Amino acid sequence: MSYEDRISIATPEGVDLELTLAGVGSRCAARVLDQFIQTGVLIALWLVLAAVGGFLGGGSEAGSGGTAVATAVVIVMVFVVQFGYDVLFETLASGRSPGKRWTGLRVVRIDGAPVGFVTSAVRNMLRLVDFLPGFYGVAMVVVLASSRNQRLGDMAAGTLVVRERRMAAAGATDAWPTHRWADDVSGWDVSAITSEEVATVRRFLDRRSGLVPAARERLGTELASRLFPKVAGPADGMGAEPFLEALVAAKSARL
Repeated sequence: MSYEDRISIATPEGVDLELTLAGVGSRCAARVLDQFIQTGVLIALWLVLAAVGGFLGGGSEAGSGGTAVATAVVIVMVFVVQFGYDVLFETLASGRSPGKRWTGLRVVRIDGAPVGFVTSAVRNMLRLVDFLPGFYGVAMVVVLASSRNQRLGDMAAGTLVVRERRMAAAGATDAWPTHRWADDVSGWDVSAITSEEVATVRRFLDRRSGLVPAARERLGTELASRLFPKVAGPADGMGAEPFLEALVAAKSARL
């Protein structure tokens, strides 16, 4: 019996993927860890500013003008760290801040694709509302009430927070220059593979690094099992992703 919240999404490759949604507990744990890091960064920046500009003890000397500047700098610094931290990691680290990475979570778009800058920016701007009335009170209520465990920021940006199973497809590699398979596929017969099927495989190979590992494995396996019987030549037991990479190389060599 499973007590996990799951969601099925249709991918551009025509395969339905089932993802496990993150609950309130795991999301709170990730947020607490991230908040500790952000607080540490803010303290470090404050100490640097204090040492360089005398912000801790120079108020009486600098006058009201200096105090106003110091206050403005601190406000900007807090905003940049609190807002930019999540946007930076979600955009550049495949939807995983350090807290989410440690708790096995990832932010993805509603279609399972990785989040981009605009999506992440919209999602995190609404933290200002989700945080109310104190430490994400609104967010916790909305997540519990949502059928997809989304807070307001997720709903506005079209994102989900999912749990990622820590597994990797056998023989998987993100780099797939077709020339690496040139010799191995010289005897393959791929005449039964259509151009639409090749395009589907290419889409998967191009975006696989942004997929949750469990979703990546399942999607790669389903595509490979669907196409393997239509190809003559590949060895039995070949990994799903290596087979798909080699299939594209074989088809490209015959164009």
